[in-house]
This record gives sequence, structure tokens and C-alpha cells, in this order.
Amino acid sequence: MLTEPARHWLEAALADAAARTPAWELRFASAGRHCGPAHADTVRTLLLKEAAADAATLTRLYRHGTAAERRAVLLALPSLVSGPDALPIVEDALRTHDTTLIAAALGPYGATHLTPHLWRQAVLKCLFTGVPTDAVADLPRRARGDGELARMLADYAAERTAASRAVPADLPRVLALATPTEES
Repeated sequence: MLTEPARHWLEAALADAAARTPAWELRFASAGRHCGPAHADTVRTLLLKEAAADAATLTRLYRHGTAAERRAVLLALPSLVSGPDALPIVEDALRTHDTTLIAAALGPYGATHLTPHLWRQAVLKCLFTGVPTDAVADLPRRARGDGELARMLADYAAERTAASRAVPADLPRVLALATPTEES
């Protein structure tokens, strides 16, 4: 629940976003400071929606933003961009080592627009970096019967085992989803 000063700040910020004044982007950046880190993603998403931010604006905010601002942009993508125009920022997030960005990049927008090859690499990156695969939107549908993903996961598990390293706890579940069956 937002404090009274935070609610007043948010009302003014939403008005700036609706009017698309230059101040709205500054408010986007300062949302965590005014509304608290626990509410920052939600507040930033509200601002992006109110401003009807297009792919170019989202890309600019992402490129110049902090990790928290980048995460908010990624989380807002499904409600703001219908096509693949914002895919470059999803791909950028997947190249980072920031697990919050990786998880956000694999939300509904990434599940819809990532190519099968990039999506498989992203799932494997989750296992490398410790991002829970529960963060991967639409995992059961995309992984179902994906023989190439199953091969990649089996190879990764074999490498980990050969090196006497633990296999990530999520790997068997994803491998079970991906292993082709007679139905698939």
C-alpha cells in the first residue's frame, strides 16, 4: 500500500505521463525513490501504460535506465507492444548476468516473440544462472516435445555430472517437459 505522499506523487506522475510532458520520463526514473522499491515495478508499468509508450520510447528508457528501470520496461512489454519491435531489448537482457533482467525477459513478451533457438538458449541460461524456470512464461507449452531442447539439457546435465558438479534442480522437470513422446 502506498503512503499518502507516494499516492500524491503517483497521481501527478500519471498526469504527466498522460500529457506526455518531459517530466514523465524523469518520474519513471524516480519511481522507486518516491513509491518504494516494493512498488517501483508496478508504478513504472502504470506510467508506461499511461504514456502509451511505443517501442522507440521503451527502447530509449531501457538503454539509459538502471537495472530496476530496465526490468520495469521488460515487464511492461506485453501490454504495450504487440509485435516483435521490442525484441532487441529482450535479447539484450538475455545477454546480461543480471538474473532479474533474465527472468523479466522470459515473461509473456519473450515467450511470444523469441525464436525457438533464442528461447532454448534462454532456458539454458536460466539453469546456468540459477533463475528458477518458473519465471519462464509458457514453459510447458513451448518446451513440450522440443527434442532440441531435450538434447541441450541432457548434454548440459552430462557435462555437469562429468565435472562432478550438481545438476540444477529445475533441469529434470524441464527435461521431462521437453523429451519427445509418442504424442508429440
